[in-house]
Amino acid sequence: MTSSAEQFPGAGGSLLAARLERPEGTPRAHALFAHCFTCSKDTLAAARVSAALAAAGFAVLRFDFTGLGGSAGDFANTSFSSNIADLVAAADWLRARHAAPQLLVGHSLGGAAVLAAAARIPESLAVATIGAPFDPAHVAQLIAPARAEIEAAGEAEMELAGRRFRVRKQFLDDIAAQPQREAIAGLRRALLVFHSPADTTVAISNAAEIYAAAKHPKSFVSLDRADHLLTRKEDAAYVATVLAAWASRYLPGEATAARRPGAPGVVRVTEAGTGRFAQEIVVGRHRLMADEPAALGGEDLGPSPYDLLLAGLGACTAMTLRMYATHKKLPLEKVSVELKHGKIHAEDCASCETKEGKIDRIERSIDIAGALDEAERKRLLEIADRCPVHRTLHSEVSIETREAARKA
Repeated sequence: MTSSAEQFPGAGGSLLAARLERPEGTPRAHALFAHCFTCSKDTLAAARVSAALAAAGFAVLRFDFTGLGGSAGDFANTSFSSNIADLVAAADWLRARHAAPQLLVGHSLGGAAVLAAAARIPESLAVATIGAPFDPAHVAQLIAPARAEIEAAGEAEMELAGRRFRVRKQFLDDIAAQPQREAIAGLRRALLVFHSPADTTVAISNAAEIYAAAKHPKSFVSLDRADHLLTRKEDAAYVATVLAAWASRYLPGEATAARRPGAPGVVRVTEAGTGRFAQEIVVGRHRLMADEPAALGGEDLGPSPYDLLLAGLGACTAMTLRMYATHKKLPLEKVSVELKHGKIHAEDCASCETKEGKIDRIERSIDIAGALDEAERKRLLEIADRCPVHRTLHSEVSIETREAARKA
């Protein structure tokens, strides 16, 4: 699994801090995680659920809403509607850089936000809430001590979760005006509701209201003994495990198909959906990644195509020497091959037939360890030029290209 810090402009133009967790190989799907009210992307619930989903094959983007965590902007200028807009902006960034999120996950007020944002993210197919309130106005309870001052002065500064925040009347007006019941009824996406009977921050009756308002397919999972913030690691792991299994029923099978073992003798290369150039390579039961380095616009998630070419020649060279040494019973202890690829002017190559322009040059250095005499070492270097990949590179190669049969 890889984890990278990212940033993108939110709906209001402020740069939002994010973290993208990606599994090894092609993601089963991309997911977007929304954190709780006045929390951040790095809360235990957000971090642990995201990491566990990545371990299960999902690429997960979690980010800080405007004015929270590492994101720029003023929290006082935000509202529930701006949170929804930030979610849409996050989905737009994922779509442009990797792939649009098909799974939306929200914790607490973030759960209410993903329910409201789903309609504006057309690729989303499944939505999951964790300890979410049915009505966004539920958070007004947290602001109750300062409500009178907010109503009278238009704003007030108060402490929430150990931090000072300035809350304005526009926030209260906005959460009171949200048509959340209509949004849930018109979700038109698979819904999974997680909630703990022991949740003292958002009562489990909220889960019942969400479930009742939603249309099928919908599911409910009780988080027995879990607290609202999922502070126990096992609770977050359980949520991710159940969520991954549930979501697989509603997500398309293309990514799953791409994870199947390949046919013998066939190399399958598929865009990984991670970055601009990343590819997943399947060779039988083996899987590896290819990518371009960051300097060329990639994300360096795997060797470059030329790196893989050199790796093939190097592996073939070492194997060929080992086979020859075994057959001749030579005391060859170990072979190491280093290779470099570059371009040179043809006129600088005395042994080349091409005399104009540039040609490819591969430099190969072979370290031969063992109690071998000079004649044996010289013979092994000659044998290196007989490795099948070396011969292929020096021979005429026919590459036939055709379009694969289209699926019905």
